[in-house]
Amino acid sequence: MLRLGIVLLAITTLGVATLAWSQGFTFTLGSPVAAQDFQFKSAAFVFRTEGCPEPDKVQVSSTAEGLVSGERRSLTAKVMPTSKAGVFAIPQTWPAEGKWVVILKGACGSQTAGALVPVGPRGFQREAAKLFPRPATSGEIDAALKALTEGGKQ
Repeated sequence: MLRLGIVLLAITTLGVATLAWSQGFTFTLGSPVAAQDFQFKSAAFVFRTEGCPEPDKVQVSSTAEGLVSGERRSLTAKVMPTSKAGVFAIPQTWPAEGKWVVILKGACGSQTAGALVPVGPRGFQREAAKLFPRPATSGEIDAALKALTEGGKQ
């Protein structure tokens, strides 16, 4: 009976470790208050990196793709680290007019993550955001912008 208990414990431990490893590196999106840092209260949104054993070594970048008066625009979006390792803020540095999607790219060692985050006049649209285990493709970015201009959600 003791051997059976040890075997079950080993299987359970292996299962939990496999599940944690399989989830890999990703982003979690939140409102600016989620950063718990007064300095970022006016950010468009914040995000946390998950699944990186060394969150202080995460590399992230961001761009904003938008349609303003029917013309496509692309801007570098600023990524600002907060006081907590692995937590970043995206201040709105793009024009208020138009439809915008913020593209996040991240790396933790050999693992990558990506996200498409629509931002409207009332802030970021968490329910319409898309998370990927890799950077978003140009086709996915185009589809996200098209969904915004058609008034729908992605």
